[in-house]
Amino acid sequence: MARDRLISRLLGYQSTFTLLVFVVLVAVFEIFTPGNTFLQQANLYSTARLAPDLGIVSLGVGILMICGEFDLSISSTIPAASFVFVQFLALGTPLWLDLVATLAVGVIIGLVNGVLVTRTRLPSFIITLGTMLFWKGLLYAASLQMPIGIRAWLKTGSWLESMFVAILGGALPVNVLWFVGIAVLLAAMLHFTKFGNWIFATGDNETAARAMGINTARVKVIVYIGVGVLAALVGLISCLRIESFTANQGVGTELRAVASAVVGGTSLTGGIGSVLGIFIGTLTIQIIDSGMILLGLPAFGIGTFIGAAVILFAVLNRYFSRWSTR
Repeated sequence: MARDRLISRLLGYQSTFTLLVFVVLVAVFEIFTPGNTFLQQANLYSTARLAPDLGIVSLGVGILMICGEFDLSISSTIPAASFVFVQFLALGTPLWLDLVATLAVGVIIGLVNGVLVTRTRLPSFIITLGTMLFWKGLLYAASLQMPIGIRAWLKTGSWLESMFVAILGGALPVNVLWFVGIAVLLAAMLHFTKFGNWIFATGDNETAARAMGINTARVKVIVYIGVGVLAALVGLISCLRIESFTANQGVGTELRAVASAVVGGTSLTGGIGSVLGIFIGTLTIQIIDSGMILLGLPAFGIGTFIGAAVILFAVLNRYFSRWSTR
């Protein structure tokens, strides 16, 4: 009984369907890709390199959606954090200070978003759309949209690279471990702590949550800060991996993160979702990407299938929600 309750908490009925779809997609792509290359080492390695970047951000965005809010500004937070990291490198500061300053960018942007949303009571979609454009404008002005390499100040093999972008055993990108580790920590927080209960209560019915004594504004601000820190971490990882800052880092990530959460069973109206579901949703989005490419579909056409998947899962999530309350 206790084991069944644990599985129910971690997975939930919506993400169970996502898991089944994920397994089916893997089988279909393996069967139909030319030469059955989908499960070959080269494709799995490529997926393992790219999925954690989207996944780490999606975990934060998904939990924020459970809390009843959205954050579109992550597509600005990612390059802004990368830019600050490069600037601190150029100043010759210690790497630990570079790391702190980079993550502080996420804290500041998340705090601004949370305070604006809770104080103005305007839809978070509008607030974070505005902050996304604001920070992106500042970034473009400061960087002149020019790429900046890091090798002039950071030697290959630094402890920071070993920590975030190393390849373990020549096959496993270390950012996979970051993705899994963060998912485990957030799952423990969301599903087994009082603060996690507050997140669900705030997203399900904010008025009722306040009546129960929950400081819903504080909950939202904390979750927004968490999203900002995760986006800044991805900005750092991507900068280290490509060895440069580029102003278009993170473009489109905000929509793909929402898509990953929705595919993983997270409700667009708040109060429903799971970390494991978001994790599986991210992998589902990523394998659609790689599978369609291996099938020879033009890269610009992949969004068609991802868009269809998001609509399908959003409809199914609503159906499952209604069915579960009967």
